[in-house]
Amino acid sequence: MAPEQSWRPSRPPRPGSSRPGPVFSFPAGAELGADAIAAPGEELRACGDGRWRYEVHDAAAGAEILARIYAVRRLRIIEDDPFDLLLGVRAVEGLSLERFRLPGVVADAVTDGDGVLRIAQVLGGRLAFSEDHRVVSGPGPWLLPLGPYTPRWEDLDLLTTTLDLGAVQRHAAGLLGVDELKLRFSSASPVSPAMGEHLARAVLSAGRDELGNDEAMAQPLVRAELFRHLATAVLHTFPGTFLDRPDGASEHRAVPAAVRRAVAYMEEHLAEPIGLAEIAAAARLSPRGLQAAFRRALDTTPLAHLRLLRLEAAHVELLSADPSTSTVAGIAARWGFAHPGRFAAVYRERYGHGPAESLYF
Repeated sequence: MAPEQSWRPSRPPRPGSSRPGPVFSFPAGAELGADAIAAPGEELRACGDGRWRYEVHDAAAGAEILARIYAVRRLRIIEDDPFDLLLGVRAVEGLSLERFRLPGVVADAVTDGDGVLRIAQVLGGRLAFSEDHRVVSGPGPWLLPLGPYTPRWEDLDLLTTTLDLGAVQRHAAGLLGVDELKLRFSSASPVSPAMGEHLARAVLSAGRDELGNDEAMAQPLVRAELFRHLATAVLHTFPGTFLDRPDGASEHRAVPAAVRRAVAYMEEHLAEPIGLAEIAAAARLSPRGLQAAFRRALDTTPLAHLRLLRLEAAHVELLSADPSTSTVAGIAARWGFAHPGRFAAVYRERYGHGPAESLYF
């Protein structure tokens, strides 16, 4: 979408509302615990491990919640008709999804984006923020600035995906086969509409199929794979140092010994949250060199082979498990398969029958 040159609320102000609205300020690093957020008559409810729901009808209490969740340091309410904040959070290590609804309110803020990568998808209303002396707005997904920035919104319904910046940088370095990588992004916009749609679908699937599945999220493998999946999608969606870096791998020949080392490492650490970087290090290749070696030697990728090994481990466990104390979903999640329907499909394709038939064999 072409950037706007200016931004104003789309509706005229209410009669008598020209006076300045309330302003709430919070110093960086302010401790805002859950007990301090919920004002009398407000609602702050834990909905399970890593899930919270806020329902607030007081602007001061709502400002404290936004300071805690979004690192808002200054909030100015321009229009308040009335103030009804609904905010849901689902979180695991290094990753969280937030659904933020504030209908009837026009506001702007100063927000500290340091330490996180945050992607915004506008589901309703309007959101705008500044980037390189222009104003960016539209449905997104957008990559919000990494440093302090000033968002403005009206009647907002927002979905945000928040990733720990340090963890993403380590993941990116592992994918590129370098010791470290300082992530910088050159645009808030996706490199293409197709990549933007891919990221939006990945976020939707994470919220619907994984983060809402308590049994799956109890498994370290599932949590680690979910983080890697979303981090990889973000890295390939927004232009920056990750996409600009040329291939650093010098390995361009098939190395069967390296493939054997990689497979042996996978089998030894099958129940651990390993990824491409760890497997490549064990094989003594760069991640890209290992992927090329796997394609030549096995006509697959390292992560696809790892998933096949875990599928076989799940198959063995299903055959030996007690159906009175075990479930297909529980065994699938233990081996990194968060979505029971997808697990059943790949299992049937591999073994010719569903996983339940193996469990009750």
